[in-house]
Amino acid sequence: MPFTLTPTYDENPRLRELVTRLRDYLDGELADYEAKLGLTHESRYTRDVLEPVWRRSRELGFYGIHLPPERGGQGLSFTELGALKEEVGASGRVLQLSVLGDMGGPLRAGSILRYATREQLDRYLLPVIRAERACCFSLTETGAGSDVRAMTTTATPDGEGWRITGHKVFSSAGPFADFSVLIARVADSDAYAAFLVDLDSPGCTVRDAETPMSGQHIESDIILDDCYVGPGQLLGEVGDGLRIGLGRVTANRLLHCPTVLGLTRRALALTLDFARTREVFGGPLAALQSIQHKVADMATGYYAARSMTYDGLAALDAGGRPRAEAFMSKLFVAETAFRIADEAVQIHGKAGLVRGSEVEWLFRSLRMFRVLTGSSEIQKNAIAHQLFLGDRN
Repeated sequence: MPFTLTPTYDENPRLRELVTRLRDYLDGELADYEAKLGLTHESRYTRDVLEPVWRRSRELGFYGIHLPPERGGQGLSFTELGALKEEVGASGRVLQLSVLGDMGGPLRAGSILRYATREQLDRYLLPVIRAERACCFSLTETGAGSDVRAMTTTATPDGEGWRITGHKVFSSAGPFADFSVLIARVADSDAYAAFLVDLDSPGCTVRDAETPMSGQHIESDIILDDCYVGPGQLLGEVGDGLRIGLGRVTANRLLHCPTVLGLTRRALALTLDFARTREVFGGPLAALQSIQHKVADMATGYYAARSMTYDGLAALDAGGRPRAEAFMSKLFVAETAFRIADEAVQIHGKAGLVRGSEVEWLFRSLRMFRVLTGSSEIQKNAIAHQLFLGDRN
């Protein structure tokens, strides 16, 4: 496929049709909705704002589109889902994470469906797929980020149920979620378990998290003080906690990359438009060779990062287990995206330094990805581990 910032996917008619419809929704109806409400990336969202987007995205077939047909989706391949995630990221929409269900929706819940009982599906997960409920995921703690085994949140058996005490941070979608998929260490053991915790339960407090540098208000702290959960809220078996918490790691790591590629693509497109229209020294900024070289390097980096990502997704679709490739993609995409965002700010000059301008927000957001979902240093450790030990571990 020839290089372009607006791929056509002619080789895949289904994907081409989906991308066309998705772009129309993002650039039309959703853009109008956001403008009517005056939303910015740093607005505080309420359920009243988000639920219409969830429902409309479901009506259009996008909310949970990756799920199998029996769950209301279209059973997309990893490559197809990656392409849609990239389009959403490239749209510039404030509520982009609500369209496919990344934030509190089916993309968050889909990977745990196989662990759920019939009762848990009916009570918790199927309502998420139907855009009726929202969930968050609670694994990280202040002292347990990359080292998840350092968590101190503890689940103590109490009759047939459990009492959970602990403090989770960076629970994405927490401010508007109904329940959390929460991982805790089982008391007096080395085992971990996953629980479906109703956030309005006695002993459970949802508190505003520290605001990340992106300025988004989409995270919460989940504080549990002797919070009781019943036996029907244990997800999977005792001992499955980390497997559930870190489940589908390779796929999820790769699928974070298209969203970042979309944001990067947006930064590059904004830079090209700015350079074409900004007048300096009697001509457009784009006429300067120094600017031409910068955007050439930016586009080349984006192409390389995108190629790596989609190669890894194709391997997943072929039934492979591209672990090293996933670590490499996460590392390269994160570092390359930040370099591109940095150059975008540089080319925009003063306009790129103004708080609230889109390119400035993209710079802050893309900087975060070098830490989120595993820092670049963690990716390097894992790549080296794969190179030295290969399939032996």
